[in-house]
Amino acid sequence: MTSMDSKAVFPPRQSISEDLIVYIKQQILNGQLNPGDRIVETKLAGELGISQTPVREAIRRLQGEGIITVVPNKGPMVCTLDKKDVFEIYSIRSMLEGQAIRLAVLRASDRDIAELETFYEQMKEKLDDFSVEYLLDDSFHIHETIIKLSQHSRLISTYQSISFQILLANRLLGTKKTKQTEVEQHWELIEALKRRDTDSAEQTMRRHIYRSYCDFVELNGLDASPEELDEKTWL
Repeated sequence: MTSMDSKAVFPPRQSISEDLIVYIKQQILNGQLNPGDRIVETKLAGELGISQTPVREAIRRLQGEGIITVVPNKGPMVCTLDKKDVFEIYSIRSMLEGQAIRLAVLRASDRDIAELETFYEQMKEKLDDFSVEYLLDDSFHIHETIIKLSQHSRLISTYQSISFQILLANRLLGTKKTKQTEVEQHWELIEALKRRDTDSAEQTMRRHIYRSYCDFVELNGLDASPEELDEKTWL
């Protein structure tokens, strides 16, 4: 983590550990902390002008979320994603988001879908904006919106519980995918909603996530098993 003059970043109050959790997660998603990096409690506390107590609490809670692991003789480290983690993240997404888009087809209003299409058009405009390197946030917003349009509270809650792992996997994949690919691959989800065909929408979503999983495996050189790469496992 780079040194910073942040003595006033976190005011002394009871929720400081929650602020710190958000801060550490953002550092990971921004690439300032990477999988495998150590988190030195004393250094972090000193940089932010806080005591080590909230740092320890934040690390404990992040450990419970599977974001940080404590390694003997090394201390807290950002968890890495192995091939088992990646398969489980993408496969559970396939199930959750497949069901979500089915329900969204039935429950989303025409206005809901039109608003998502407007967002997509704004995403497309960023293709010519050279100051925008990746479209990870835009892609995630489309998926998250479809989840919310399902209006299924437990599905939404389950998705939120793994959303950081999804974002981390997206970050590791998205830095290797072009903006053009991101735009092209997400139009199919908008089209699926507009067709109002539940079976077709679910298949489109599952295939979309399966393709992303295959891209991740290929671009990161993972040795996935044949059944994990078999389309029948996903559709």
